[in-house]
Amino acid sequence: MIGHGFSGRPKRKRMSEINVVPYIDVMLVLLVIFMVTAPMLTQGVKVELPETRGDVVETEGQEPIVVSVDAAGRVFLNLGEAPDKPLDNAMLLTRIKALLRHRRQATVYVKGDRHVPYGDVVKVMALLKQGGVEKVGLVTRLPDEA
Repeated sequence: MIGHGFSGRPKRKRMSEINVVPYIDVMLVLLVIFMVTAPMLTQGVKVELPETRGDVVETEGQEPIVVSVDAAGRVFLNLGEAPDKPLDNAMLLTRIKALLRHRRQATVYVKGDRHVPYGDVVKVMALLKQGGVEKVGLVTRLPDEA
């Protein structure tokens, strides 16, 4: 009775290998899915942001520092000799640094025209950070009452 089990049937060798072909098929399908969906994740979706009511910010008795970006992308600073004269990046940095010497923890408010490209406002905010501004606020207007 060599090679037979207790029941009288011949012993079968146990299979010690795993069949990986189904796993490879699943991995290839997942790879294709991720390759197709990955570019879609980086593209933006056009949305209309909701209008909200914000709280009014108190400015501790001093005139707030407001940097405005008009529809043409020109930048203005409300404090200084000529608040209606557009500034280039270097002049904006110089004036912001000078203002921050007197108001170290001041919040600078950015007021962008709604028709100005978003990138222009972000560039102004990056310039302000480069100039040492720690707090940047965005100025909006309340939605029209219906």
